[in-house]
Amino acid sequence: MSSTFLQINPTDNLLVALQDLKKGTIILHADTEITLQDDIAAKHKFTTEAIPKDGNAYMYGVLVGHASQDIPKGGLIHTFNLHHASQDFVGKQKEYTWNSPDVTKFQNRTFNGYHRADGQVGTQNYWLVIPLVFCENRNIELLKNAFVQGLGFQKNDSITDQVIRLKNQYASGEQLSLGASTTEAIIAKSPLFPNVDGIKFLTHESGCGENKDDSMNLCALLAGYCVNPNVGGISILSLGCQHSQIEVFKEKLKEKDSNFSKPIHFFEQQQDEGSGVDNLLNEVVLKTFEGLIEINKIDRKPAPLSALRLGVKCGGSDGFSGISANPAIGHTADLLVGLGGTVMIAEFPELCGVEQELQNRSVNAEVADNFGKMMREYAKRAAAVGAGFDMNPSPGNIKDGLITDAIKSAGAAKKAGSSPIVDALGYGQYATQTGLNLVCTPGNDVLATTGMAGAGATIQLFTTGLGTPTGNPISPMVKLSTNTRLAEKLPEIIDIDCGPIIRGEKTVEEMGEEVLEYIIQLASGEITTKAMDLGQDDFMFWRRGVSL
Repeated sequence: MSSTFLQINPTDNLLVALQDLKKGTIILHADTEITLQDDIAAKHKFTTEAIPKDGNAYMYGVLVGHASQDIPKGGLIHTFNLHHASQDFVGKQKEYTWNSPDVTKFQNRTFNGYHRADGQVGTQNYWLVIPLVFCENRNIELLKNAFVQGLGFQKNDSITDQVIRLKNQYASGEQLSLGASTTEAIIAKSPLFPNVDGIKFLTHESGCGENKDDSMNLCALLAGYCVNPNVGGISILSLGCQHSQIEVFKEKLKEKDSNFSKPIHFFEQQQDEGSGVDNLLNEVVLKTFEGLIEINKIDRKPAPLSALRLGVKCGGSDGFSGISANPAIGHTADLLVGLGGTVMIAEFPELCGVEQELQNRSVNAEVADNFGKMMREYAKRAAAVGAGFDMNPSPGNIKDGLITDAIKSAGAAKKAGSSPIVDALGYGQYATQTGLNLVCTPGNDVLATTGMAGAGATIQLFTTGLGTPTGNPISPMVKLSTNTRLAEKLPEIIDIDCGPIIRGEKTVEEMGEEVLEYIIQLASGEITTKAMDLGQDDFMFWRRGVSL
């Protein structure tokens, strides 16, 4: 890889600066000299040729923008001279042949996971406590405090320790001073239940007072969380009068697994025959404690890597995302598919511009058309409220070189590797096909990762160039930095640094194999991620309708 710039595809007329380049610098590219017309910051792009107004800009081999004014050869592209544009998509146009990467190194490898009755294998063994409606959030928080503190699943974080220190100083009349900060893990296993990786408590703002479809979709999503093999058992709280009724939830659960056999307990506050909420919560505590005893009897046992279910996501992306971390985990995804595993990629607004490529990679026209239909419906819904996929890049994305949604999307799609697409799933659907699945979610980090956990992801890879502290309650989140500077700046959230790719010290393939080695350790319970250590349990349901 060049130390100063990179051309990603031979047909591109945009080059990526790998380091800060000064105006007037002469770049030699394809036997042609390019004199830079502007200062080009690292991660930003400049042209290989003059692009006239309304002319096309190409990157990753696809259309990524139209020039809004003349752009000289060697000129910086930015929001003032380039606006979003992408090619249309018309369904599967050709057959796709995939050459799987060499998986010999991993062919006979296993991980130690939790084998479930339905044949799935979890990488964790969690008890899950969830509300069917936001009215139960207070009760969920009470239960969380009781179990987490009572069983020792969490110790004080450094911020709480600072408050206690200041309180004691003030009480004793000492001068106030802060102690040294630490980044130690605050989440731990309870010594009483060594085979239970934790109790997870979800809260949300849905279930009633909204479009009824949203309440039904919430039930479908939560049912997916229960079927996810990282969950060993569940306690479910319901108020009673809401749209998201227990019977609706049971129907959605049956659709996903007609033989569901994990321990599951339902509690309905308005139907409780006891006297008051305390009796209800006491019953929840008893049944949940009994459930912990039951799932603690499950031991980790060897499983083939084909049993892994991997979600891939990017957030806080930068101009290096599409050339380091994203293609690295794309190679990891290809390795896992080659081994017979399951991979999911979400965030449909960040597939804008590569739809035709993905349709052509679909195993049949039905999958391609289903994906195309969901993309168009999503774009139509966005347009109806005065938005559009072109508004997707955030200020941070733009500052770090992602000027149009098509540039951002073309780089984001690299997370999916190159394997055939076996299915396109709506939000709340569960992935049942091995291979690469498309999962319809927004680009929003938590909405997307929430959706993939509901589709059955047992581990998620999350690349970031700016730093994003997202996690998930049941699906461990591995954070990969696109550049070393970020890994050094925010070591408390980054698990793997992909910066060596930018420096030419490692290839994308080498990095992808390292990531798979990390996954095997994580799936076996040998290591934990930074997000797990910090209790970064983000859950957010995608509400698409209006509140009523």
